Amino acid sequence: MSTPDFDALFRTAGVNGWLHAVDVDSGREIGHGSDVPLPTASMFKVPLLVEFCRQADAGLLDPAGRTTVPAAGRSSGPTGISAMLDEVTLSLRDLAYLMIAVSDNGSADVLLARVGREAVNTMLAALGLHGTRVLQSCQEFNDSMREDTGHSWPYLDPDDIARLSALDPERTNKSTPREMAELFGLIWRDEAASAESCAWMRAALNKQVWPHRLASGFPYDDVAVSGKTGTAPTLRTESGVVEYPDGRRYAVAVFTRSFSTALNQPRADAVIGTAARMAVDHLRR
Repeated sequence: MSTPDFDALFRTAGVNGWLHAVDVDSGREIGHGSDVPLPTASMFKVPLLVEFCRQADAGLLDPAGRTTVPAAGRSSGPTGISAMLDEVTLSLRDLAYLMIAVSDNGSADVLLARVGREAVNTMLAALGLHGTRVLQSCQEFNDSMREDTGHSWPYLDPDDIARLSALDPERTNKSTPREMAELFGLIWRDEAASAESCAWMRAALNKQVWPHRLASGFPYDDVAVSGKTGTAPTLRTESGVVEYPDGRRYAVAVFTRSFSTALNQPRADAVIGTAARMAVDHLRR
């Protein structure tokens, strides 16, 4: 059975691409640049979610515990409490839901401060995910782009893009396609935390609102797609799990870097779903 021509697919969409897909239960896998270190952007919220749940399992925090987030000093972003104008009080687990479902930066940074980035990285090492690290909060990520370019969003000039430490996996939150797929596999097999916490994580990841990347490759009523996107200048990613009605399930991670610096690139978004479907089809044959 020939391997899909992922290079040609990505090139036609105007991107460089990397992916890894694995059958969650059998371990059968396919990859294209599976072990290349890459920036994760908002996909770092998945390991943060896992450590949040593990600390809840250990009794180190109460997921129902309420916290008040002031309006001032909140991490910027277009969704969730980041976009709200007033003080909000939510439970920690509702902040975690917003962090995943709408990729809320404000919620993520509140949770990261509560959980601790060193705890997240210790957990990742314990799970054998040595290529995955959380080095920055969302606010630090955004601040770095302003510092590197001398101006705020948007970042469209190729010279600005070349200066962004937020796109350098040695200086920002990072992972590999293989390790992101492995992390999702651990969640789906109840191995990342308690069975109850893994079920809650799966439900939260299934509520992600963005249908234009991974889910676009599986437009079927009987196929469930759960995941988490990541976006930065020229960077579009998503990792998740695709579940078929026959019970088979596949963890998939796709990273892309576009040749163009344009903000709106529907082909670059859609190729994530197309590449994922090609990889899953290959595993299902």
